[in-house]
Amino acid sequence: MSINRTTPLRVAVLASGRGSNLQAVIDAIEAGQAQAQIVAVISNKKDAVALERARKHGLTDIFVDPKPFVGRPDSRDAYDRALLEILQQHEVELVLLAGYMKIVTAVLVNTYANRMMNIHPSLLPSFPGLDVQKKAIDWGCKLAGCTVHFVTEGVDEGPIIIQAAVPVLDDDTPETLAARILVQEHKIYPRAVQLFAEGSLRVDGRRVFIDGAKPEREEIISAS
Repeated sequence: MSINRTTPLRVAVLASGRGSNLQAVIDAIEAGQAQAQIVAVISNKKDAVALERARKHGLTDIFVDPKPFVGRPDSRDAYDRALLEILQQHEVELVLLAGYMKIVTAVLVNTYANRMMNIHPSLLPSFPGLDVQKKAIDWGCKLAGCTVHFVTEGVDEGPIIIQAAVPVLDDDTPETLAARILVQEHKIYPRAVQLFAEGSLRVDGRRVFIDGAKPEREEIISAS
């Protein structure tokens, strides 16, 4: 059931690189298309462009250095516990992974079950992991695309929230295909945030239902 929020959804973004999807969410918020507030942008890379984007928009940027955790038998869990402390300090309701190049552990996944999203540049469950545009071309796919999904401990295995499809052209390279998919990523990630803010997302096992939505418009977006 949709809800009428009296305050913006409190969102944190984990990013390791350029943060183009972070920028898409920022732009949607500033345009009034997503009822959310980014309360922290966190990176494991000190020089991540995502942190620079955060600063340019007056957002809290936080670098959490992974080096002190290296060599510990619980290094991954310990690092995520440090992140969790920050997230809880900022009273985060939804966590977004945006080009975050670390596999999150159960420390975060369990705490933010169905409250942590990732965007992946394929039509899951096809082609999880890396080099997905090359795989789509090599397999002769006629359609490729991107997926926003909730995060589970399995890599790119969480319940699918929203997808967008693009055609694979005969002369596509991984780079040209990735560029067209990225355009769609920038559309569906902010949309997923708004659906969450509205309380429209309902998870039942592996399936995510969008209350009150027309499937052809909300669950799958096809871009020619």
